[in-house]
Amino acid sequence: MTDTPHRLEQPARMSGPVLVGVVQGQRPVVVEQAAKLAAAAGLPLVCAHVDVTVYPVDGTTGGAAAPIDPDSGDADVQDIPEQLRKDLEARLSGLDVEWSAVFLAGEPAKALAREANHSGASMIVVGSRDHKLGSVIKELTGGSIARHLVHHQDRPVLVVPVDPRLPDDDDED
Repeated sequence: MTDTPHRLEQPARMSGPVLVGVVQGQRPVVVEQAAKLAAAAGLPLVCAHVDVTVYPVDGTTGGAAAPIDPDSGDADVQDIPEQLRKDLEARLSGLDVEWSAVFLAGEPAKALAREANHSGASMIVVGSRDHKLGSVIKELTGGSIARHLVHHQDRPVLVVPVDPRLPDDDDED
């Protein structure tokens, strides 16, 4: 029996934007890594903020959204929070990357997947969870956005560790 060398097909070039999920108070490393990746690939960066207090009325990205709680009084608020926008501008201003921000509504993993399909994103970038009690409880009850995306996407998903737990003792010296 002879082994036939397998030819690796040329991978398709990434042509769509890099989509990164952003939230207020997020560790800067997530946006920074997404921006570096987008810049290195010569792609635009789309920063997507998902508001879980509203849902997409027609199920589409960027369409009309309505509050889950009709008594909330914020029915017209369908934009990225001003402080988050300022943080993104400050973080990305010195980098050589074209970027934009988009407001999404609904469950975060589904909203990011819809936006990725709508924009033709080359990949989705999200941060891992912090190692805090609240994050652990959310993980147990609702699951991870990253895990959902990894299992329900046909495009690459990059998970940036935001609070890596490295062992104190390194036995490989």
